[in-house]
Amino acid sequence: MTDTVDSVLLAAAPAGPPGDPGPLPAGRADAVVFAVADAERSAARYRAALGLCCTAYAGPETGEPETVSYVLTGPGTRIVLTSPVRATGPRGRELAAHLARYGDGVLDLAVSVPDVYYAYDYVVDRGALSLAEPYETRDRFGSVVLATIAVPGGSRHTLVDRANYAGPYLPGYEPYDPHGPGGLR
Repeated sequence: MTDTVDSVLLAAAPAGPPGDPGPLPAGRADAVVFAVADAERSAARYRAALGLCCTAYAGPETGEPETVSYVLTGPGTRIVLTSPVRATGPRGRELAAHLARYGDGVLDLAVSVPDVYYAYDYVVDRGALSLAEPYETRDRFGSVVLATIAVPGGSRHTLVDRANYAGPYLPGYEPYDPHGPGGLR
């Protein structure tokens, strides 16, 4: 999957002039985020079909009133399934609009990079469309630096540096508890 991520990012960033520092130092795929109509049902199916473990959850019970998300992991794999709960705020409206236009599918391919600020400047200077400039978000587990760029076809790439983060996925997500909020049947 890393080769695919590298080729997509590098295709959007043509070679620069002589003396250019070279290709973007992309690490690996951090997560594939799917927009789905029913995250709970999709997570149960992915767990059963692919043998993935649910490791994190975000939703109304964790302070995210507009969406619900399940993080599933396996060896070298992280999949996030997210669906709107309410389409009244910006996140819920954006997700509902994406689902209405494209149906269930990939919303975001998050890419781990060692320096989000450098990677963001690198791709934007070469023509990538910025959706969100680099910003830091934090919770009790530490901080994560994120930035987002658009890619053709309605999806996006989020650049992620989680070097200072020890949480289950991103700030706002809680470790998954099958008997707690968001518990899968």
